[in-house]
Amino acid sequence: MSEQQEFFDGEELAPVVSRGEAGEARGRTVVRDIAAVPDGPLKHLVNDNFLKYASYVIRDRAIPDVDDGLKPVQRRILHSLAENDDGKFIKVANIVGYTMQFHPHGDASIEDALVTLANKQYLIEGQGNFGNLLTGDPAAASRYIECRLTGLARDEIFDPDLTDTVPSYDGRNEEPVTLPARIPLLLMLGAEGIAVGLSTRILPHNFTELLEAQVAILQKRPFEVFPDFQQGGLMDVTGYDKGRGFVRVRARVEIRDPQTLVIRGVPFAATTDSLIASIEEAARKGKVKLRSINDYTAEAVEIEILLQAEQDPNRAVEALYAFTQCEAQIASRIMVIRDGKPVEMDVEEVLQHNTARLLELLKRRLKVQQKKLTEELHRKALVQIFVENRLYKPIEACESPEAVEQVVRQGLDPFLSQLQRDLTHGDIELLLGIAIRRISLFDLSKNQSDMEALRIELAESRENLANLTGYAVRYLRQLQKKHGASFPRRTVIQAFQAVEMRELTASELKINLDKVKGYLGHGIAGTLLFECSSLDKLLLVWKDGRYKVVSPPEKLFVDSTLIHTAILDRERVLTVAYNEDGFTQIRKFTSNAITNREYRCIPRGAQILFFSDQDVTTLYVQYEVPESATIKQQEFDTTTLPVRERDGKPSLMSSKKIAYIGAVKPKKWDDALTGPKGTYMNFG
Repeated sequence: MSEQQEFFDGEELAPVVSRGEAGEARGRTVVRDIAAVPDGPLKHLVNDNFLKYASYVIRDRAIPDVDDGLKPVQRRILHSLAENDDGKFIKVANIVGYTMQFHPHGDASIEDALVTLANKQYLIEGQGNFGNLLTGDPAAASRYIECRLTGLARDEIFDPDLTDTVPSYDGRNEEPVTLPARIPLLLMLGAEGIAVGLSTRILPHNFTELLEAQVAILQKRPFEVFPDFQQGGLMDVTGYDKGRGFVRVRARVEIRDPQTLVIRGVPFAATTDSLIASIEEAARKGKVKLRSINDYTAEAVEIEILLQAEQDPNRAVEALYAFTQCEAQIASRIMVIRDGKPVEMDVEEVLQHNTARLLELLKRRLKVQQKKLTEELHRKALVQIFVENRLYKPIEACESPEAVEQVVRQGLDPFLSQLQRDLTHGDIELLLGIAIRRISLFDLSKNQSDMEALRIELAESRENLANLTGYAVRYLRQLQKKHGASFPRRTVIQAFQAVEMRELTASELKINLDKVKGYLGHGIAGTLLFECSSLDKLLLVWKDGRYKVVSPPEKLFVDSTLIHTAILDRERVLTVAYNEDGFTQIRKFTSNAITNREYRCIPRGAQILFFSDQDVTTLYVQYEVPESATIKQQEFDTTTLPVRERDGKPSLMSSKKIAYIGAVKPKKWDDALTGPKGTYMNFG
C-alpha cells in the first residue's frame, strides 16, 4: 500500500482516516478529502500570533523609520539623553537604566546601540573607552564610560512643539513616535537589521554631501551621493545604483620600498585584527609570500607587511586585494518604515522624502515661532498699556474680583487696536499678577525696544514662511558652515582595476601524475603535467568514457585508464570518437558538469579512440585494411559536426577497423594514399 500525504497551506498534515466502515477490508485506510477538514483554533492562534510578531519585529525593532532615520532603541536612547541633558557628561549605565522605561528588551541591547551611536560621532559624544572601530576592541563596561548629546543633536533633532508622543510599553511614560530631525539621519548613520522575511542594509554617507544634495533637490538640480565610511580606505561605486546595488571597498595599501607594504585604512566591516588574520591565512595557503606583519595602529591604521625577497610588491598588492579582506564587496538594500509600512527605497527617494519633511518641519516651526512671537508682543504691549496709563489705580475702589476685571477691561477698551489679538480672561489675570515693585521699576524705553525687536523677528519669520524653499536652502548652508568641517570625507572614491585571481595564481599548484601507483595531484611526486591555480577546475576523462570535474586534488587515485587531464574551460567544445560494436562514432558536446560528480560521454561497453578539448578541425584516420583495399586513410572535416549534449546522438564515421585517429598526421601518413574526404552518417 502506497503512502499518501496531504498538504494544506504549506503545512504537512497527517491523513484523516476512517476505519470500520461497512464493507471495508480489515486494516484498510481511507483518506477523506482534506479540504473538508475545518481550520482549528490552534491554526488561527499561530497565524495571528506570528503575524503580530512579524509586524512587531519589522516596525519596532529591526527596521529604521525613514522620517527620522532611527530604530526604536536609538530613538529611545536619544530621547532619554534629551530628558536628562544638562550639558554635562552622564554615566552610560544611568542612561541605559533610564531608557529601559521606554525599551522592553533589556540593558544589553540598549548599551550596544548607544555605543554604536556614539562611535558614529554625529549625535552622542562619549568620554572614556567606547571601543575602537579600527581594531575591533570592545567598549568598557557602561559604569565606567560617560556620554552626552552633541551640539548637532541638541539643535537639529529635538523640538517638543513638533513631537508627537505615544504611551510607553507599560503605559507609565510618553515616548516620541518619531523625532523631528531636520537632518537626513537615515543616510548619515546607515543601518543594518534582519526582520521576519526582510532585511535592510543602509550604508553611511557623508554629512556635508547629503546637505549639498538636499540643496540641489530644493534648487531642482541633479545630484549624486555615495557612501562614506569612518574606516577610510578606497571605494568603487560603479555598481552602487542609487543604493540598490553594491560598492567595492579596499584598504589603502602603499609600497614603501620593494620589500615593505603599509596598509592605511581598512575596508568597511573589517578591523585590523580580522584583516591581519586574513593576510596570515593567505600566506599559509601560498597566495602571498611574506616574512612578517607588524601592527602599529593607534589613532590611524598602520599595518606593516614585510615581503620575501622574491615577492614582487605590485603582485603582492594585487594578491592582498584578491585573497584577503583588503577588498570586499558591500551590498546595499534600503528597506525602511514609511507611513507605518516596510518599503524599499533608493538614495534619491530617501533624500527627496527627507527634504520634503525638512520643508514641513521648517514650516511648522516658523508657525510655532510666529505664534510665540505674537503672544510675546501682545503681552508686552498689554503690560505697557496697563502700566503707562496707570490702569491699576481704579482697582483700589473695587470690592469683588468681578468688579476688578470689569474695571480693567473698561480701562483697556480704548487701546484694543494696539494689541495683537482679542482680550481674554488670562490676559486680565496676567495684569493683576504684576508685582508693585515691577510696576515701579517698569522701563518704558526698554519695553518699546524689545517690542520693536519682536516685530522685526516676526516680520522675518513671515518672510521666511512666504519663501520657504529659499529659507530651507539658507538653513542647510548654515548647517554646512557650522558643522561641515567636523565631518570630512574619509573614503576615497576611485574605480578599481579588476584583479584577475586566476592570473595571480596561475602557477600556484603543480599537478603531477604517478603512473605506477595511479595517483594524481599537487601533493605527490611524479610526472609534471601542468601548473594551475587552486581556483581552477580539472577535467578528468577515462578510456571507458567516464569523466569528472574536480578541484585540483592534493592526492587522488585515478588508475591507469585515465587518458585526459586538463584545466577545464566550460566554454570549450569537447570532441570524442569511440568504437561501439565495430562501428566508429563521433560526437561534439559541451560538458555542463557539476563538480565531483561522475558522468559518461559514450555508452557503457564502448572504448574511446580519440578525445580532445581543443578546437579540432580535421581528424586523420588510418584503417586496418589489406593492401588491396582502395581506401587506406581519410581526412574527416569536423567543423560540420553539430554540437550536442553529452548524451546526444553521435555521427557514424566508419565500420572499418581503425589503426590510428588523431588531430595530427601520423609519421606513416602518405598523402598519395589519402582517399576521398570522409563523410558522416547522422542518427538525428
